[in-house]
Amino acid sequence: MFSYYLNLGLRSLRRNPLLTLLMVLTLAVGVAASMSTLTVLRAMSGDPIPHKSDRLFVVQVDNDPADTAADAEPSDHLSWLDAKELLSAGDGLRRSAMYAVGGVIEMQDGSNQLVSGMAVTRDFFAMFEVPFRFGGAWTAEADTRGADEVVLSDAFARRTFGEDDPTGKTLRIMGRERTIIGVMDAWQPLPKYYWLVGGPNRFGETDDVFIPLHNALTNEQDPNGNVNCSGEGPEPGFVGLLNSECVFMQYWVELASADEREAYRGRLGAYVDAQKVLGRLPVGERSRLLDVQEWMRVQRVLGDDTILQTLLAIGFLLVCIVNTIGLLMAKFSGHAGEIGVRRALGATRRQVFQQYLVQAAVIGFAGGVLGVGLTFAGLALIARQSDEVAAVAHMDATMLLVTLCAAVGAAVLAGLLPTWRACQTLPAIQLKTQ
Repeated sequence: MFSYYLNLGLRSLRRNPLLTLLMVLTLAVGVAASMSTLTVLRAMSGDPIPHKSDRLFVVQVDNDPADTAADAEPSDHLSWLDAKELLSAGDGLRRSAMYAVGGVIEMQDGSNQLVSGMAVTRDFFAMFEVPFRFGGAWTAEADTRGADEVVLSDAFARRTFGEDDPTGKTLRIMGRERTIIGVMDAWQPLPKYYWLVGGPNRFGETDDVFIPLHNALTNEQDPNGNVNCSGEGPEPGFVGLLNSECVFMQYWVELASADEREAYRGRLGAYVDAQKVLGRLPVGERSRLLDVQEWMRVQRVLGDDTILQTLLAIGFLLVCIVNTIGLLMAKFSGHAGEIGVRRALGATRRQVFQQYLVQAAVIGFAGGVLGVGLTFAGLALIARQSDEVAAVAHMDATMLLVTLCAAVGAAVLAGLLPTWRACQTLPAIQLKTQ
């Protein structure tokens, strides 16, 4: 029976073609507007590492001076003084201090390229589950001594070496001859949660190069980003920076289970108390431990403008549904005579209801197909807002299916009232008017 109703629904598309076209366009535009903004919202608010996001934590050690406002947020970064102590403590399953670096790579053909990079410890790769196409991370011994080694991103390696395996080769990176010991496979977490420092890079490509943290510190590799200092600031030079309260690093820790969070927080509190005895961290009790999604909320990855656009688009979809209800009522009212005959021949109200609801679903599917095309156009327009939005304004298979389902669902929802009204047709009255 369903196939029969489906066939009737397809044939109904050719009846009242203008009215049908208006309904299809109305649904398509409403669905495209809502799905394009929902696609961006989903990408920006999604959990980038869902199976372990409750075990990965960014540590914020508040080293602000005592006269800081009581409601001030801890700095996004921490000092090397605190990062060094946390690393030495060895708490957690894995841990990594990190900071952004940048500089010039002297290519083998004599040309130079500017690159962005990160100085990290070897745990970074396992902690954030970085896949490798060639080689792997440096060893623990190389980590400790700060070896002149480097891991390349997949995109940078392909631009430089094509499909060849470059491990074992050397490049002069940031003034040092470095041996390539690993090449990442395709890896671009969206957002780039491991280094959310604001600006357009949070949805940008993975950094080009990753070097050992202690190598960067030993060779006085300046931070490529904000350095915030309180008080009188550091002594001159890079060593002065490391020995100061200036903050420019992030510190991540992976715990064996989410249940260990409170225990780690307790040990962090004990560290703060010990530093207070030494005259540091006067407001250190405001230090905190944030998991991945908490960190994303603090960093406002999902902006208010994106949420507002999504709410407006959903409101527009509701308006389109209301308009479709009116159009379906006009379409189905023209079938009153047909319905009267069917009822007189023994069709039940339930059967009539099913028939016309299937017809509404067919219209919704047609609107969904057109809506998919309009959604791609909508995403292209949204992508022009900024580089950040452009990085996430892409439809995947899941959202493609959701778009079709949303269109059919909207049409079925819009068809409930017109279909119910059609079922109230009295056969006797309709037959007398024929």
